[in-house]
Amino acid sequence: MDGDHDPATAGVPCRRIPDGALEPADPTPGMSRRMAEHSDGMWTGTVDTEPGAVTAWHHHGEHETTLYIVSGTFRLESGPGGADVIEARAGDFIRVPAGAIHRESNPGDEASRAVVVRCGSGAPTVNVPGPAGE
Repeated sequence: MDGDHDPATAGVPCRRIPDGALEPADPTPGMSRRMAEHSDGMWTGTVDTEPGAVTAWHHHGEHETTLYIVSGTFRLESGPGGADVIEARAGDFIRVPAGAIHRESNPGDEASRAVVVRCGSGAPTVNVPGPAGE
């Protein structure tokens, strides 16, 4: 399929979204999300978590989510009772399946920042009272 493209978008220019243009978005207690863009099928932005912070339980509905850790330490609990724990540092990616109930925390001594890309439809964040199975 070399050379195939959509003529309707072939002439649309690329663009930059400066840091100052990001807007507060999708509140979940314990973290600060900023949205770069939300279009049909995709949400992009950043998430910052302060040292020692633990977020509320939530999921991202029908959105598949990938995070790239820019700085700090990022811990994610998921699975039944929140028993599955992963910890990521700068340069790591985290994959969160659609509908996976989870919460993040920052066990480090500096703020963490991640770049977030979500692909899907519906509400990008749904806060829930607890982990899966509870």
